[in-house]
Amino acid sequence: MEFRAKVSSGIGTVLIALSSISVAQQVQVTTPRHLTLPDAIQLAKANEPTFATALATQQSAKIDAYLAKAALLPSATYHNQMLYTQPNGQTNQGGQVGAQASPIFIANNAVHEYVSQAVVDEKVGWKGIADAQVASANSARAAAELEVARRGLVATVVSLYYAVSSSAAKARVQTEAFAEAKDFTTTTQQREAAREVAHADVVKAQLQMQQKQRDLSDAKVAEQKATLELAVLMFPDPRTPYTTDPPPVSRNLPTKEEVDQAASTNNPEIRSALAGLRAANAGVTSARAAYLPDLGLNFTYGIDAPQFAKRGPDDVRNLGYSISGTIDIPVWDWFSTQKRVKQSEIQRDAAKVTLTAAQRRLIATLEESYTEAAAARDQLDLLDQSVVTAEESLRLTKLRYSAGESSALEVVDAQNSFLAARTAQADGVVRYEAALASLQILTGTL
Repeated sequence: MEFRAKVSSGIGTVLIALSSISVAQQVQVTTPRHLTLPDAIQLAKANEPTFATALATQQSAKIDAYLAKAALLPSATYHNQMLYTQPNGQTNQGGQVGAQASPIFIANNAVHEYVSQAVVDEKVGWKGIADAQVASANSARAAAELEVARRGLVATVVSLYYAVSSSAAKARVQTEAFAEAKDFTTTTQQREAAREVAHADVVKAQLQMQQKQRDLSDAKVAEQKATLELAVLMFPDPRTPYTTDPPPVSRNLPTKEEVDQAASTNNPEIRSALAGLRAANAGVTSARAAYLPDLGLNFTYGIDAPQFAKRGPDDVRNLGYSISGTIDIPVWDWFSTQKRVKQSEIQRDAAKVTLTAAQRRLIATLEESYTEAAAARDQLDLLDQSVVTAEESLRLTKLRYSAGESSALEVVDAQNSFLAARTAQADGVVRYEAALASLQILTGTL
């Protein structure tokens, strides 16, 4: 019995320990992760496919630029070959001392031929230089497009990040509104029991409470949707719990001159359009280069002999070098070069239009964004005053109702006004932060 009691006690201890571990793991898994705005942006960069595509395009364009520049440099290869050709029954000298069997194919030098040579080739032409310029400009444009994609992703994350805070704030407001409506329903029922008000007041209060209950349910659904939309950009599992920071209380807005100066010197759309124009100009040069001749240079050093050796019979030297140069002069190509030049000029004209359009769009976007941010900032104080005023109106209306000087309809209207003021306040804060973030994105500070 004593042994059985000890075993039972030991098993119980193990089960308690395992239970504690399980509870600890569950707490660890369900504990929401707190994310700041920079954390959310960093996570989105690692998981958003459009940004990943832009990053891959930029890296690929950078490699293309390197390859185009490398093509301008000489290439070196080490060529090795062994040829055997059937003899034709005759003899010749074949570059060696004494007679030797002649190959049946006149293109071959000997029956046995060994080639082991280092070959250096270089092709000099204006087209290669222009193609390198095109690749460099495309690389710069891809880098600018990557920055455009990054800023677009940041704008999306900022909007969703503050939407989570806004939806959570609205859910809290709806929770308090439902509690307020519930308390008012209790008050009307108590006053009806004391024969101080009619049953119509109770019905009106109950209708208001039911409406607020539905609004609270919708607010919770909206909060969950906003949380999932942001989580899709950040986590492999969108159901991962997390928390965010509330919008900051700072209401500092840079001056219009500071914003214009920063945006004009650090705008990826303008950089992309300029790089596109440079690539188009280089493309015109590359197309026109087809009218010019190309110079080919070749240097070969090694063995091309019937023996795989530095010396042949009678100490003949097999090891040596040769140099060749060729010039290819274009004569006739059925106007293909002319058409390619025309095609590149059309693309260059389109690039000019893109550049001017990007400049106009930047000016308009700056004006719109700054006006939006300034208006949103100026309205924050008004929204705060509206909340204070609506809260005081609700308090006074409830006192007047308790004294029998106002109707239930007036109380319901005051409750709705207070709820609308608080909801507008939450939307106003998010509107200002989103507008400020747009300015920071335009100026490259975010």
